[in-house]
Amino acid sequence: MNDRYDAGYGTDGSAPYELVGYDEYGRPVYRQAPPQQVHDPYQQHGQQGYGYDPYATGAGQPGTGYAPQSGYDPSSYPPDPSGQSQGGYGGYDPYGTAQQPQQPRQPHIPAQTPPHAAQPPQGPYDPYGGPQTAHIPHQPGPVDGEPSAPGEPDRSAEPEREYRTEQFAFVEDPDDASEDVIDWLKFTENRTERREEARRRARSRLIALAVVFALVATGGVGYLWYAGKLPGLSGSGGGTGTTTAAGAQKRDVIVVHLHDTKKGGTSTALLVDNTTTKQGTTVLVPNSLALTDEDGTTTTLAKSVEDDGSEATRTALDTVLGTEIEGTWRLDTPFLLTLVDLVGNIEIDTDTDVPDPDAKKKGQTPLVRKGEKQTLSGKMAVAYATYRAPGESSDAQLKRFGQVMHGVLRKMTSDPDAATTTVQTLGQIIEPPLTDADLGSFLARLSDLAKGGDHRTTMLPVQQDGTISARASDGVVKKILGGTAKSPDKDAAVSVSVRNATGVKDNTEKARVTLLNGGFTFLEGGTTGAAAASKVVYAQAADKEHATEVAKTLGLPAGSVTKGEVSAGARVSVVLGQDYDPGS
Repeated sequence: MNDRYDAGYGTDGSAPYELVGYDEYGRPVYRQAPPQQVHDPYQQHGQQGYGYDPYATGAGQPGTGYAPQSGYDPSSYPPDPSGQSQGGYGGYDPYGTAQQPQQPRQPHIPAQTPPHAAQPPQGPYDPYGGPQTAHIPHQPGPVDGEPSAPGEPDRSAEPEREYRTEQFAFVEDPDDASEDVIDWLKFTENRTERREEARRRARSRLIALAVVFALVATGGVGYLWYAGKLPGLSGSGGGTGTTTAAGAQKRDVIVVHLHDTKKGGTSTALLVDNTTTKQGTTVLVPNSLALTDEDGTTTTLAKSVEDDGSEATRTALDTVLGTEIEGTWRLDTPFLLTLVDLVGNIEIDTDTDVPDPDAKKKGQTPLVRKGEKQTLSGKMAVAYATYRAPGESSDAQLKRFGQVMHGVLRKMTSDPDAATTTVQTLGQIIEPPLTDADLGSFLARLSDLAKGGDHRTTMLPVQQDGTISARASDGVVKKILGGTAKSPDKDAAVSVSVRNATGVKDNTEKARVTLLNGGFTFLEGGTTGAAAASKVVYAQAADKEHATEVAKTLGLPAGSVTKGEVSAGARVSVVLGQDYDPGS
């Protein structure tokens, strides 16, 4: 059997192939070897050799000088199974080397083999075999797109070599070190995931506990608030659910009294800061509000401010409204003028023209014009806040005072320290227990609410007899002030309003002393034009008897008693005419 890398000799008389080297891809490169000269001692001098050729190298080959023996008949022998005829002398070829002339065959190309298995071809001489077919090992074709090497046949059309899995068995070889690393990474990753999962569970438990605690705390506080057992938040009117709900909100309340130093009279307002709902309110309190002074007698707010002072008035307001007023701010008109100038003027919507109080002639240009967004200086603000046109009620003037206070709060600084400096710059004396720092901080908070649109102004509704109506108690006293209205008892001393029309100023004081000695409450109604006859007026039928008693006490005739409208806050109104005799 021929070796697969034995090139051999071709039967067509061509030269054998020989290995000349390897290309850049490690593939073997072959070429045709030049023909070799074989020395034949039997062909010298044209002589023919013997008929026996022990090597059978020239039998049947043209040009060798040998010829088969005469009498050889190839057809007289049985055919050879291999397809070759018998030859030699006497028709017997012991080595089977004799061949019949045949057509040249194509070289046989063995199956594809790896490049590293190529070996140099064997020599062209085979002493035991006859002419053989040259076997040329398969050379892999060039890489796609590359030309074949010079002298090399084009193998681009040849099928791509096939690889067997056992050639790459090294890829599947297990690596113990790699397995150890993978196992360690898996262990580390699993350990980190377990820690993260533990942290997540811990956070979830903490959040759940916090939510439960907050719900329990809220429920407990809500129950105490509803039951009226929460310290410091229950109202002063008892333990009812309504009073507790009103008192549950935290409020800071300060009363401010505007004193008109030129024309006389006062205007009162309550400044409320609800720290729970973040709402600010200015509650305007009419002067006709009935109060009870320290000795139990009935009086009015205006009379209390003038006669009893700030502290007594604050106590009386707490009693009537059920509130806890923290302090009193007495704001005289000169201080209001300075305050407006310090904040840089104010801007409000005026409802009327206000004449200049310093004008010497009538008909001059008004100091304050009626209109929207009017800019007022300190002098203009004071004139507008204290102005009351002829025939207007006192409530109209009180509303103008509320507008000025709202404009001041909007222009006031929201910084507590700066607001305190503004209060100190006024140079006024703050009545205890209120201090400059307390008032400055309070005004700064209200200013912040006013700038944000969370401040409003409202009027406390007061009836003609000076008492607070149920509507006012529900809408203002309870919701805004968080208190409970408690008007003076009906059995208290009868309040009598006195207006002097005698033309004698001292008659007002004489009438006051007479009424107080008779057990009545005196309310000053001011002065009016001279009247000839006196009048004693009552509004309710139940007060007719009290009116008759008042007439007797003042020495007026019984015919002066009549039914009609009475002054606000009073149950009986008296107009002293020229028939009044203080000495009677």
